[in-house]
Amino acid sequence: MPKSVSSVFDYYARPGLMTDPKEYATLLDGLPTEIRALCNVVQGLLLHVFWAERYGVALSKERRQEVQIRTVSQKLRRLLEIDDQSLTATRPMEKRLVDNCRDFSVLLCSFLRHQNVPARARCGFGAYFLPGHYEDHWVCEYWKTEEQRWVMVDAQLDSFQREALRIQFDPLNVPGDQFLTAGKAWLLCRAGQADPNGFGIFDMHGMWFIRGNLVRDLLALNKIEVLPWDGWGLVTKNEQDVSTQDIELLDHVAQLTLANNEAFPDVRSIYEGDARLRMPSDWSP
Repeated sequence: MPKSVSSVFDYYARPGLMTDPKEYATLLDGLPTEIRALCNVVQGLLLHVFWAERYGVALSKERRQEVQIRTVSQKLRRLLEIDDQSLTATRPMEKRLVDNCRDFSVLLCSFLRHQNVPARARCGFGAYFLPGHYEDHWVCEYWKTEEQRWVMVDAQLDSFQREALRIQFDPLNVPGDQFLTAGKAWLLCRAGQADPNGFGIFDMHGMWFIRGNLVRDLLALNKIEVLPWDGWGLVTKNEQDVSTQDIELLDHVAQLTLANNEAFPDVRSIYEGDARLRMPSDWSP
């Protein structure tokens, strides 16, 4: 096995800036190892901020602010403040941590890495929320050794959401046409094969939105899973200020995010080597 391939598995099997449970690591020791059971644990801990009312939960302004909690260690601390049961105990809806799709993916990623399973969060767009629309969304990928491939998992889709959305696929094996990584969306739109205005959330859509998710996906591949509204550099640059050189860089980034495991060294080096993509040195979660 080439060194670049073996190193990618070692890299994604270890926690990063956001996924390190730190002093709460022992809480993860007793978690199930089967992916379905692990997703059930995640679903029993988190409540999606945009689904709360449909579950019958009225969120206070204070509780809604929990979506701003970035790291897994901070999330676990807050979870225990709300309810100090074991992580495997399914909490009542009102005692779950309020989060969004990014957080379901990051928590599952953290749990898998704690078990030495290569895992990574991915930022992109789901085709299964609104007809004819690609919704801003995150999933988790893990390396399935027996199949020698990265498998996409949507840990957010519990039985209630699957029924409400009429999901026809297995959320533990999301098809590639149901979730598009931001790099794929970028290249499709650049080639004129998709409408940029069909990608986004609420009234936010277009190439500028796809660009932001593309950089966030690259960051996630470098184990920096920022919040969906975090941004700097090419994420926040005004569309009219994006240069030809910026576009060429983003095209290359998109291709790298879609490449196979052998491209891992380039995924790392392009992030480390270009300030337009790199997290600012003074930024802290």
